[in-house]
Amino acid sequence: MNPANVFVTGATGFIGTKLVNELVRRGHTVQALTRATSNRQNLEHENIRLIQGDIMNKDSLRKGMEGCTHVYHLAAYAKNWSRDPKVFFDQNIGGMRNVFAAAKEVGVQRVVFTSTIVTFGPTRRGEVGDERMPRITSHYYTEYEESKAVAEQEALSYAASGFPVVIVNPTRVYGPGKMTEGNSVSLMIDMYDRGKVPVLLNGGVNVGNYVLVDDLVRGHILAIEKGRIGERYILGGENVSLRGLFRLIDEVSNKRHFQISLHPKIAMAYGYEELLKAKVFGLYPQITPGWVETFLQDWAYSCAKAERELGYKITPLREGIKMTYEWVLQQRKNHR
Repeated sequence: MNPANVFVTGATGFIGTKLVNELVRRGHTVQALTRATSNRQNLEHENIRLIQGDIMNKDSLRKGMEGCTHVYHLAAYAKNWSRDPKVFFDQNIGGMRNVFAAAKEVGVQRVVFTSTIVTFGPTRRGEVGDERMPRITSHYYTEYEESKAVAEQEALSYAASGFPVVIVNPTRVYGPGKMTEGNSVSLMIDMYDRGKVPVLLNGGVNVGNYVLVDDLVRGHILAIEKGRIGERYILGGENVSLRGLFRLIDEVSNKRHFQISLHPKIAMAYGYEELLKAKVFGLYPQITPGWVETFLQDWAYSCAKAERELGYKITPLREGIKMTYEWVLQQRKNHR
């Protein structure tokens, strides 16, 4: 893609900050949507223009997109919990509609919409899913999952009517960057190494797919350059069980960490206790029953379509975990 003016929502998040800086490094000018309260760290560059606004504010979206030819819509409500579940649907569906409406009005050439792997649903034990796999369950484990699934189907409908949108589905993201809730895997690596999270839920047998944030950022850029309108592209890495992930952390750290297997019933009870405290006292929960259920499933997926059509490449998981672990150690030194 030739140098262009690009609009990015979710620009202050873990993935968004990395994407904005990579776009600038490639010669693009970025108009980044930020809230007044957002952490704007690492968004200082002459080719980054910060636009104060919100995906629920249509005027700020139109203003932000003025002069832009391409849009990345990353912003979403992706938290564990909200006192009002309606927030997930308002922001993840309504916010997407607002972004698409503004893009249509301004006349942008292409939009990349960041969805999530959970819209495809879990995979059966021993199977690896892809973009063609129908959901094996009609059940949604969390409001986040349901709202993103509805938004994704709407995005596909927009594409069918001619709107130039490409959808990307990231898996579990990790890597150096802002240590926010969106970077929960890196937070887990840090806490596991400190001995604070030695828990292997269900013995650590359930499989997830893990993507290095730098690969994911490059995948977004490839999607806008080469992605086919109305297509979904899984942007992930390697499939590994939680036990296997912890084993990799042990290997790269040259340390043996204490581990304890947590029975699903105990984990669910803890999730309900956290949810009760959230509802009664307003204390933000570490996890909810829906997220416990999510992590008790397998989420094994292939990125073959993105590799084939976009030229997407995966950093080996061991290499990515080593890089992240070394970065975590450096952060500890910096904050002593």
